[in-house]
Amino acid sequence: MGRKERREREFKRENYATKHSAAKRKEMLIAIGVFAIIGVIVGYAVLEFINMSQDGINTPGGPENVGALGSEHSHAAVLVSIFGDTFDFSSPSYQIKDSWIHFEGRDGTTIHKHAEGVTLGYLFNETLGLGLDDQCYIFADGRSFCTNEDYNLEFYINGKQVSDIREYEIEEGDRVLIAYGAETSEETEELLLRLDNQEIIK
Repeated sequence: MGRKERREREFKRENYATKHSAAKRKEMLIAIGVFAIIGVIVGYAVLEFINMSQDGINTPGGPENVGALGSEHSHAAVLVSIFGDTFDFSSPSYQIKDSWIHFEGRDGTTIHKHAEGVTLGYLFNETLGLGLDDQCYIFADGRSFCTNEDYNLEFYINGKQVSDIREYEIEEGDRVLIAYGAETSEETEELLLRLDNQEIIK
C-alpha cells in the first residue's frame, strides 16, 4: 500500500470521525434544548398552579377574579315572581350548572355559592342562560319582561329595594326577591313575607 493511499485512508477515517462527532454533538444539543424547553414549560405550569391554589384568581372554567373554589360556602333564598307566578329553579335544566354558584338537590329556592367574589349576575347571566339587567328579565326562549309604563322589574335584598342585583355577592342567610308586574305595596309585602318564610336548604 502506497503512502498516498494510506494518507487518503487516514483522511477518510479522520473525516468520518469528525462528521460522526459533529452529528453526535448536534443531537446532544437538540436534546438539551428540548429538555430545557420542557423544563421551562413544566416550571411555569407548576408556578401557575401554586398561584392559582393560593389566591384562586382566574381559576380555569370559572368566573374571573374570584376566590378559589371552596373558599366560601354561602346560602341565600331567592324568589322570582312574574305577574304573581313564582318561577321554579328546581328543574334539571337549572340544577348545578356551575361549580361556583348554583341550585342543587332538586331545590329551586336556595342559591349555593362556593367561592368568594361570585355575583348574582354571574349566576343568572352566565350559568342559567337567563338575561338579567336593571330593566329586563329575559328567558332563554326569548320571552322578556322589561320595565315599561305599565309594569316594573324590581329587586329586593333582605327586604330593602335595590336598583340592580348583578354585582351583588350573596352572604349567608340573604333573601333575594325579583318581582315583575304591577304589584301594589301590599302585594310586594306579601311576596317579601313569603320569601322570609322560605326555608334555606344547606
